[in-house]
Amino acid sequence: MKSVGLIGAPSSAGARQTGQELAPKLLRTMGICEDLHSAGLRVLDYGDIPLVGFEPDTNHPKAQNSAKVLGAALMIADKVSKAVQQEVAPLVIGGDCTVTLGVLEGLRRHYDNLGLVYFDGDVDLNTPETTKTGILDGMVLAHIIGKGVDALSQIGNHSPLVAERDVILFGYNARAGWMDPAEKEFLLDSSFLQYSVTRIRGRASQMATEVLSSLNNNVKHFLVHFDVDVIDFSDLPVADVPHERGLNLQEAADALGVFVSSPRCAGLVVTEFNAERDPDGVHAKRLIKEIARILAPSQM
Repeated sequence: MKSVGLIGAPSSAGARQTGQELAPKLLRTMGICEDLHSAGLRVLDYGDIPLVGFEPDTNHPKAQNSAKVLGAALMIADKVSKAVQQEVAPLVIGGDCTVTLGVLEGLRRHYDNLGLVYFDGDVDLNTPETTKTGILDGMVLAHIIGKGVDALSQIGNHSPLVAERDVILFGYNARAGWMDPAEKEFLLDSSFLQYSVTRIRGRASQMATEVLSSLNNNVKHFLVHFDVDVIDFSDLPVADVPHERGLNLQEAADALGVFVSSPRCAGLVVTEFNAERDPDGVHAKRLIKEIARILAPSQM
């Protein structure tokens, strides 16, 4: 990644509250473009989509704000597609986890046999049938593999966006207490490659390297979805859903560095940073520096 296409996805439409839609502006204010330049990267800035905020949607209790989520995803897809056309790897800063649907759709316009490293403290495998809240970012992976809300599972006429066998779950934290029984049951019979946080802790780089060697040979390109809630809440207290005994920021960044160094890596999306939890931008600056470090051409 000597060149990156920076794309802002200021949407909390799929979240449970506001704040994540403000993250792209905060990351920009704290100098993400400047830090990427300083790291030796050529940065093409494709700007932000229009801001989309969470609102309670009592009319759709099993799929809140689905029209907003779909609209944001399609706008993100257009920007991602433009970056790929210009041979630039997209770096998408969200925004809640549903923005990844748009990133995958944009990539699918150009790449077949697409894989996904789902680097997240949760597995997001609820469906409209199993959800208790109707919050769509708790169903993101279900949408991706074609089992979620129809409009999102069939976005851009690509269904599934990624085949289940080509998804790697990396860093999920069942002990944090956020995974529902239906999600745990799904994992028992799934074909996902599964790397729990317990398996990763203390050897993040080694496990990330193992993931790359385990990728299906048919996968020519993969996206890295990175949710900041995979990081222990005491180390990065900016996620809406706190995960105790997660990875520390350094471990998470080291694993990301392995993933983005692969020639098959098609892009990186960063999600779930709630800017309202970081009014002074202290944690945003820490995250930016790690992103710039791992993307630096000298690290590849």
